[in-house]
Amino acid sequence: MGNIIAFVRDSLTNMVANLGTSRDKAAASFYSMPILSDEDLLNAYRGAWLPRKIVDIPAFDSMRAWRDWQAKKPQIEAIEAEEKRLNVKGKLLETRIKARLWGGAAMVIGTGEQDLTQPLDVERVGKGGLKYLTVMSRRQLTAGEIDRDPASEWYGKPKLYQIKSAEGMQVDIHPSRLVIFNGNPPPDDELVTTTYAGWGDSVLLSVVDAIKQADGTASNIASLVFEAKVNVIRIPDFMQNLGDERYRAKILERYTLAATAKGINGDLLLDKEEEYEQKQASFATLPEVLMSFLQIVSGAADIPATRLLGQSPAGMNATGESDLRNYYDRLQAMQEVEMTPAMARLDECIIRSALGSRDPNIYYEWAPLWGMSEKEKADVFKTKADAARQLVGTTPGQEIIPRDAVSDALVNTLVEDGSLPGLDAAIEEYGKLSDQEESEEEVSAAVSSGPLIPPSER
Repeated sequence: MGNIIAFVRDSLTNMVANLGTSRDKAAASFYSMPILSDEDLLNAYRGAWLPRKIVDIPAFDSMRAWRDWQAKKPQIEAIEAEEKRLNVKGKLLETRIKARLWGGAAMVIGTGEQDLTQPLDVERVGKGGLKYLTVMSRRQLTAGEIDRDPASEWYGKPKLYQIKSAEGMQVDIHPSRLVIFNGNPPPDDELVTTTYAGWGDSVLLSVVDAIKQADGTASNIASLVFEAKVNVIRIPDFMQNLGDERYRAKILERYTLAATAKGINGDLLLDKEEEYEQKQASFATLPEVLMSFLQIVSGAADIPATRLLGQSPAGMNATGESDLRNYYDRLQAMQEVEMTPAMARLDECIIRSALGSRDPNIYYEWAPLWGMSEKEKADVFKTKADAARQLVGTTPGQEIIPRDAVSDALVNTLVEDGSLPGLDAAIEEYGKLSDQEESEEEVSAAVSSGPLIPPSER
């Protein structure tokens, strides 16, 4: 006896109201994959403001505050100088924008080595060893065969990438030599087929319908402005005489002359039997309709309306602060989860190229995206100072942490967050003056104690 297989569908069905049946209009809805070619993406980015802002804003905001290196002052200055020399911040922003627009981009870490198919050995990078950083989108960088070895670091990712040179030659490059970013990563590489294998989807792909609806609504409202006032004129026997060509010419001539004489606010001359009426369109609810579509775009792009549209929040006591804080929290999570791992090898190369070696105590933190008010900065300053005072205590010899260590850490913190501008230079100058005063005091004490005896005569 064969097995009986039963298929059970768990859904709400109402035969009377046609819910869940074949006559239910909602039952015919289904999701289809929107198709956006490279030309469509380029046209949308260059020709429409919504797609461009959706691509640019998160990329720019994630880079705006940059990062704070934690190290000794000379080391920080050397690392930041190396970042400036290579334009790391600008190149990374370009990579992020292209990755969001095209679905993927990478930054090539150039160390001057000839064989790019081998993994990058960061320990071999010496002072000045980082030569260049080159940004390429997935249109210039072709992903090769996917690594299917579960024990490999690059499992599920291309083993190599191919670059086509200007002479038409193909250059293979190992993924460890790339800082790779994707747009929206596909949920499953085996189920999703794309034109550019090994890369993600453009961030515009999932929001394109919402953008088109908002742009279409705005265009219709703009067209309606030209039809805001319509003149209606009733002419006796108009339809009966419309077949006469001479009559049509006379009608056009007649009302062209009447419209010219009337202008906008002037008088309109009509025959006694003609009737004239004006009909005006109402724009009372159109702003709310357009704003609803724009809010849908804002939700689809996961960007607060106050940031995407550049408008003040509506409603009583509305500040939009909570929306922006949530947005910045998401960006900070993206920095830690996505950007930091992708940049790990690049950061190692930057440190070694700037200093010549790797100090294990050097690290960085992403700077806060939410800017504090002056009062908030003062409160934070007071809190840090009180905490430092508690650590060293009031009785010498009973400090939880050595006083000099707490002092150095507090100075570094105040310099990094800008609480006391110019503190570094002031401390250095004060140290020089202190040393000079001590030297003068020693000389004065030696003179007052007796005649100076040359070392050779002592």
